[in-house]
Amino acid sequence: MFGKKKARPQIDQEQLELIQNAQKRIKQKKRLYFHFVLFLIGSIFIILANTVLDIGKDFTPFGKEWFLSAIFVWLFFLLYHVFNVFITHKFMGKAWEQKQLDKLVVQQKLRIEQLKNELEKEAPHIAESEHYNKSLKKKEKTSELTIVVAAAENNAIGKDNKLIWHLSDDLKRFKNLTNGHHIIMGRKTFESFPKPLPNRTHIVITRQNNYQVPEGVIVVNSLEDAISAVKNDSQPYIIGGGDIYKQALLLADKIELTRVHEDFEADAFFPDIDPSIWKETANTFHTKDDKHDYEFSFLTYERK
Repeated sequence: MFGKKKARPQIDQEQLELIQNAQKRIKQKKRLYFHFVLFLIGSIFIILANTVLDIGKDFTPFGKEWFLSAIFVWLFFLLYHVFNVFITHKFMGKAWEQKQLDKLVVQQKLRIEQLKNELEKEAPHIAESEHYNKSLKKKEKTSELTIVVAAAENNAIGKDNKLIWHLSDDLKRFKNLTNGHHIIMGRKTFESFPKPLPNRTHIVITRQNNYQVPEGVIVVNSLEDAISAVKNDSQPYIIGGGDIYKQALLLADKIELTRVHEDFEADAFFPDIDPSIWKETANTFHTKDDKHDYEFSFLTYERK
């Protein structure tokens, strides 16, 4: 999926035909305009030639000055040109326009189907389409995917790839939840650890090829691959960072959130929790004390 070179769009035969005929139409109208200007100038010149220069003064067809006949003949060709451009539509008649419109409608329908197929094939982990959600429900669930996160009131979760606070009880809760299970994370989150956490299997998502990790750490290229790798664990956890959380909210069954009751400056944030999708099922409040500089709450959300 990553690094795949996209094909350059090409103009198909129907579009090319449309462009060429439109260009012909423009040229035809330009020629009509030039004909009109030339008719005006030519008529003035013919009148002056007959009345001022006395050219053909004795030639009077039908008892009228010859320039009147010349102008009427020229006017006839000008009117024929106008009729040809605006009435008969020589290059782009109504039937032709309808044919092109039908072709474009069919073409757009085919492109929509192609985009749907590409979405399902290339990015199933972020697809929110009705088709994707239906197919996801059909899959037999073998585990409960849970997000574990500590976020401030403004959803801040970290800065410079580091935690912003140190809450002893939050760290204990994280250890108790994840101990003995698979933990899924992005590359930057993994690199924020001095070393892999004990008694847990680390699944690291990265786009880098040949990314080097200690023995026992599993490297994958997408969240979907990470979930496949933990299918034998009844309770895998997703632990960050911000981009992984955003993708995981579409797939997770539960959120274990530590809400720190302060606002912080940060460069990584947790997405908003949509109350129409998530239901709060547990809430435990903790006050400040010697080991905790901020008030916080342990919250549990489950998908409705």
